[in-house]
Amino acid sequence: MSQQSVKAAIQQTAAAVEADASAGKVKYQATTKWEGDVRCTAKVRDFETMTIDEPAAFGGGDEAMSPADVVLVALGTCQEIMYAALASAMDIQLDECKVDVTADLDLKGLMGMDADVPPGLLAMDYHVHLKSPASDEELKNLIDVVERQCPLLDTLTRDVKVTGKVNINDRVEYVGAGSYLAQRG
Repeated sequence: MSQQSVKAAIQQTAAAVEADASAGKVKYQATTKWEGDVRCTAKVRDFETMTIDEPAAFGGGDEAMSPADVVLVALGTCQEIMYAALASAMDIQLDECKVDVTADLDLKGLMGMDADVPPGLLAMDYHVHLKSPASDEELKNLIDVVERQCPLLDTLTRDVKVTGKVNINDRVEYVGAGSYLAQRG
């Protein structure tokens, strides 16, 4: 798709949402399945099944990205998509966009060794590399808009309601993760 076709698609979607707000409500869904050891598969829409694995240090075969890797990839690619889409909408030529994302994890939290250390990522950092013949002023404006509108950046930096439930042997429903998450505040 060229920048012009991206711009046309965005304009068409924006017009549809403006005409009918319900057209802007989107539901995402993924189904994952444990395959053994610490390897899982993920299925989204009609795409090829994706394998998720862990490095050997976590008991995995290191045959695919880990869940933490997927989070980093989601942020980086969402940034790139937003740069491409918004540059198109703003008539800014974008020649290159690359994002490096890093994150810190303390294994003491993950392994339950220290109650004061969260089990998840402690910090994330991203560095966007842009190449464009546009002026610095135009690019700074683009950056500001992307920072405000990037859905994954927003999701990762805002309190998002996450609920969960577990079905035990297809008969008992237990609200474990949701109540744990509520306790964490």
